Amino acid sequence: MLFTDRAFFALLLCTFAAYYARRSANYQIAVLLVASLFFYAWSQPWLLILLGFSAVLSTVTSYGVEKAQTTSARRAWAIAGVVINLCVLAFFKYDRLFFTSLVGPLPSANGFLATVLAIPLPIGISFYTFHGISLVIDVFRARDAGQAQSPLGQERGFFDHARRTFFYLTFFPQLIAGPIVKAKDFYPQMGGKAFADIHWYSAAKALIVGFFLKSVIADNLAQQTFALAPPYCYQLSSLNLLFLLVGYSLQIFSDFAGYSLIAIGLARLFGYGLPDNFRFPYIAQTFSEFWTRWHMSLSAWLRDYVYYPLGGNRKGPNRTYINLLLVMTLGGLWHGAGWSYAIWGLWHGTALAVERAFRNTRFYLSEARTIKLLRWALVFTVVTLGWILFKLPDFHQVRELAVTAWNNRHLRFARGVPFLLLPYFVPVILYHLLYQFRDQPPRRLAFLWNMRAEGIALGLLLCAIVLQAGSPTPFIYFQF
Repeated sequence: MLFTDRAFFALLLCTFAAYYARRSANYQIAVLLVASLFFYAWSQPWLLILLGFSAVLSTVTSYGVEKAQTTSARRAWAIAGVVINLCVLAFFKYDRLFFTSLVGPLPSANGFLATVLAIPLPIGISFYTFHGISLVIDVFRARDAGQAQSPLGQERGFFDHARRTFFYLTFFPQLIAGPIVKAKDFYPQMGGKAFADIHWYSAAKALIVGFFLKSVIADNLAQQTFALAPPYCYQLSSLNLLFLLVGYSLQIFSDFAGYSLIAIGLARLFGYGLPDNFRFPYIAQTFSEFWTRWHMSLSAWLRDYVYYPLGGNRKGPNRTYINLLLVMTLGGLWHGAGWSYAIWGLWHGTALAVERAFRNTRFYLSEARTIKLLRWALVFTVVTLGWILFKLPDFHQVRELAVTAWNNRHLRFARGVPFLLLPYFVPVILYHLLYQFRDQPPRRLAFLWNMRAEGIALGLLLCAIVLQAGSPTPFIYFQF
């Protein structure tokens, strides 16, 4: 079920009414759990089997870590929870990648192996698997640090722990595409919620901006950026293709940032806080800053559960570079079961490593306006070029696009391309600029930063959602 489906709004209304019904405090988690399972199983009920298995696995192993009396026993339970979760993810997500890389072309016969390899990727598996691993590791770290009780709360036995774990993994706003919320941050929020405590303005703001970015910006840009793929790109000039590539860069931001804001707004309606996932990433002047602004929940997850355990930057510069390359390559593979995603991760890992090597040079230390602008242009260019591997995961298509862009540099520029794209570029650019100048706004435009102007702007965005929404397309990150 998509957030943009009419059926979802019906489900949301019914869930909201039942959740805040009189004397419902003791059943609120159960209400959200049922709604989340219905949301996830809407089009493919069989997916509940794998989701249920993942929840049971995380419940049993985290409970084992919690109750184990020795360090070795806790470590054994934790390793089992992490390894089995990763094996499930590898089997369902990377089976075809491993087979084609190690064996050869996929079998075409109707045998058992062909049937197994034909199993489609379960939606959201990357996200709820990472949630399960977070739960196991957070419990282990708390107990290993000598805490008598993990920070996950005072469960009343195994079944209460199971109920809370199922809820954590299936909470519908973040189930399909995040944000990834760590168990130690989510569990303390569980409890009775009051209707009077809803922060309506912040929830409405997140929902309106989120639906605007997705429905108006991303969905309309998607109707143009398809032309980056062969054979559509063959007739376009190099400059037209450049406009389309920038359009895809803004599209993927609007698509995923829009989803994250919708998820955050929905969670606030039910009294839960999800972490910010995007903080205006296209104002970043360094690659390290970009990754503190883009998909922040994934960056934090990889930092805390992969980069730091590998040693982080504590074991010398050479080891730091290796860790950056390894973590970003793994992060790329998390995004998709293809070597193109690994290359995308390596692309960003290399950028981070090179930047770290030259961070004490004038280029990175200077506060001159021109140098800052050059730093921003470098980051945006490298990031945007990397998105080609998301748009065209097939290396052959990437090569075709590159050759076409070179060969078509003398073709006549079609003015209709920027004419169709610029109306959707401008809101995203303004969105970033309003944040960039929030502390020192231009004197003549200072009124744009007051609450009344923000309310008017949100009203205009709401009108655009109703009048100018594009044809609905699946969220890009649903494939991960």
